[in-house]
Amino acid sequence: MDPIHVLTEGDIEVEGRMPYSSNATFLVHVRQGDAHIRAIYKPLRGERPLWDFPPGLYKREVAAYRLSLAMGLDNVPPTIEREGPYGVGSLQLFVDADFAEHYFTLFETRPDLHDQFRAMAAFDVIANNTDRKSGHCLIDADSHVWGIDNGLCFAADFKLRTVIWEFGGEMMSDDLRARVQRVADSPPLDVTTLLFNDEADALVERASLLAQGGAFPIDASGHRYPWPMV
Repeated sequence: MDPIHVLTEGDIEVEGRMPYSSNATFLVHVRQGDAHIRAIYKPLRGERPLWDFPPGLYKREVAAYRLSLAMGLDNVPPTIEREGPYGVGSLQLFVDADFAEHYFTLFETRPDLHDQFRAMAAFDVIANNTDRKSGHCLIDADSHVWGIDNGLCFAADFKLRTVIWEFGGEMMSDDLRARVQRVADSPPLDVTTLLFNDEADALVERASLLAQGGAFPIDASGHRYPWPMV
């Protein structure tokens, strides 16, 4: 089953609103023929106005997914833009995860996942993620780590706020560095067309600087954490 096809062509039925979300976020069922999947629907109409991001956070959810594909990381669940019951928004495949686990618990107990977290850290630098909470890192039954809630990304000004700082100062692997360089050399058009020009330019600059330096950044200030952290 191709989740993108089902997300794009399927009929959407709202099950309910997700708790603890500052913006309207809905758990939905999407049915297309015999295929049935759950998804997270974030409509534009349900976005709370922010002073530092323009309306249309759902487009940044889509851009994050496309960036993960362009880097070959596959660490953002399949996400599309489409009309839904409450208007246009993002529709993202629901991750059937162990929700008792998150970045802090997984980092301590699962060293086998550290390379996936390193990839997430590099991705967040390029995407300029301002809200990488511990609970935004989900693990599925196949031990695959997914990053969700990527709407607060891609600002032109450097706003990185994340819980993933354990790798600061460490050199990236050659493979991960090459994936970062790929974005710097050939910015993915399907990502940059969802951004403002200055945001697209800043994305390339961040990728270039990270690839040239080769090391994960260090938070010398100690303040680049989201709140709440989980």
